[in-house]
This record gives sequence, structure tokens and C-alpha cells, in this order.
Amino acid sequence: MSRKNISSASPFEPIIGFSRAVRVGNRVLVGGTAPIGEDGKAFAVGDAAAQTRRVIEIARIGLEDAGASLADVVRTRIFLTRRMDWEAVGRAHGEAFGEIRPASTMVVTAGLIDPDWLVEIEFEAVISE
Repeated sequence: MSRKNISSASPFEPIIGFSRAVRVGNRVLVGGTAPIGEDGKAFAVGDAAAQTRRVIEIARIGLEDAGASLADVVRTRIFLTRRMDWEAVGRAHGEAFGEIRPASTMVVTAGLIDPDWLVEIEFEAVISE
């Protein structure tokens, strides 16, 4: 089975040893995706719903680079830093996945790498053959 690594062009990829996404066969795994703006800084600081939309947009690009789409997503894992944001994040997730309805987990964690990130999401997709 062939393997394709998808880069985000992050300078940390070779240092840490990770890829934005990896495709093996018809399966695509997108690593933890953070709300990073075009300027490389935290996107929409303080707005968990906007950060969730940005994370999904970044992941969509990685999925497409691997030959998949949001419609192929079968699982998401959502990490929150503030419990109070779960409904706003859930609604933003639902905007993208309401009809797709992947298996999903939402976890509250003590923190993420950047204290301005309120959410980080992992994605798994299976491309229909």
C-alpha cells in the first residue's frame, strides 16, 4: 500500500517529524489542526466558533491535497481548552458535518501549545472507492 505525506509547509514538520496529513490507501489521517491564520498567528483570539471554522478550513485543504473531502471524514476528535465553548464549537462543527455526521469525540484539556488556541481537531477520512 502506498503512502503519501501531505505537508502544511510548517517549519516544525522536519524538526518534530510530522505531516499535516498522511494518506495510506483510501485512508487519510489529518493531525491535530490548530486555528492558525494566514499570518501564522492564532486566528480569532477568544472566539471558539470562529477558530473551529478556521480549523475545519485548514483540514479541508489537507484532505483535498490527499484526494479526499470533508464528505469522506468518518471521525473527528475535538480538543477544547474551555468547557464553556462546547456548544459553540459543536454548532460550528455541525455547520460542516451536519449531514456527514462522523463519529466524534470532544475532550476538555488543560491547554494547547499556544494559549490563544481554544480548539484543536484531528480528522480521519476514508475515501469511497
